[in-house]
Amino acid sequence: MIVESNIVRFDCIALDSGATLAPVEVAYESYGELNARKTNAILVLHAFSGDAHAAGISHETGKPGWWDNMIGPGKAFDTNKYFVLCSNVLGGCRGTTGPSSINPVTGCPYAMSFPVITISDMVRLQKMLIDALGIRKLLTVTGGSMGGMQALEWAVAYPDRVVSAIPIATTTRHSAQQIAFNEVGRQAVMADPDWNEGNYYSKKPPARGLAVARMVGHITYMSDDSMREKFGRRLRGKENFGFDFDVDFEVESYLRYRGSEFVHRFDANSYLYITKAMDYFDLVNGQGTLAAAFEAAQARFLVISFSSDWLYPSYQSQEIVRALRARNRDVAYVELQSNYGHDAFLVDVAEQTDLIRGFLASTYEKVQ
Repeated sequence: MIVESNIVRFDCIALDSGATLAPVEVAYESYGELNARKTNAILVLHAFSGDAHAAGISHETGKPGWWDNMIGPGKAFDTNKYFVLCSNVLGGCRGTTGPSSINPVTGCPYAMSFPVITISDMVRLQKMLIDALGIRKLLTVTGGSMGGMQALEWAVAYPDRVVSAIPIATTTRHSAQQIAFNEVGRQAVMADPDWNEGNYYSKKPPARGLAVARMVGHITYMSDDSMREKFGRRLRGKENFGFDFDVDFEVESYLRYRGSEFVHRFDANSYLYITKAMDYFDLVNGQGTLAAAFEAAQARFLVISFSSDWLYPSYQSQEIVRALRARNRDVAYVELQSNYGHDAFLVDVAEQTDLIRGFLASTYEKVQ
């Protein structure tokens, strides 16, 4: 299935920082058909480095979507039955307004004059999109990692617009360790002389710093077991150490490849803004307790975590479940056994598919 992205423009959006962006554009893709009653819409929310291309083959790049193994005919999110949407987040660099977009006041890219954004700002723009499409209620909101944060924000901020939520491998707020990893990535970008205080759009981009940031991030997405299985201490195309600082080990080659690949598809300033939005996210938001934060939530929940995920460990998902149960909300929780670490939600899909298919079917019955 070849898919193309669509772009919707709005006059403005008010942000949590007090700033206003005007105008603002949002890029999205859709799969399947919206039924006559508009009761089968599912909003898929991407993780930090994702975009609107969640499924099918991109008309632009010829590549499959980042969750193509989960979205499509007969898959977990069955497009024979459901209408699935995915939009690029505010602050992104794949069609939605972000730091690389042109500031209409100056005629130049926003760069670091772009206002600081939050997860709730991202969700506010998504709601504007859903409203524009005439969808009164979403059958479910779902996503892994940062996508899970957005799903939780949807359920709390717009409880009357969400029938169910499936947050996967996520948290209600970053721990000090999670903030620390993001800060290392940001400092790697900003330490690159080519970053030039964010003003690099007509010049050489900070590719070295962004590549290092991605290398650090990618380590956190895997697990010790998956790295041992995939690389071990195997050497790269040689039988002995080179006794230099070139690539010796397979894992070094892999990380360098991942880093260099990333810089061709992602904007360094978007990296800074989006990681900061993740660090700012706190579902409690001054309400005292997490249970209190869920007071207004009306959705059914399916919370999924993975045993080997040390970036977003299962205890963070369990905190969500306890808080929901404290408010007597309808919540199911499963910790899936996997060796893939945080990346498991993208690659280890067999059990996820069974869980989600059943959860969606029972949810859909309730709205018919």
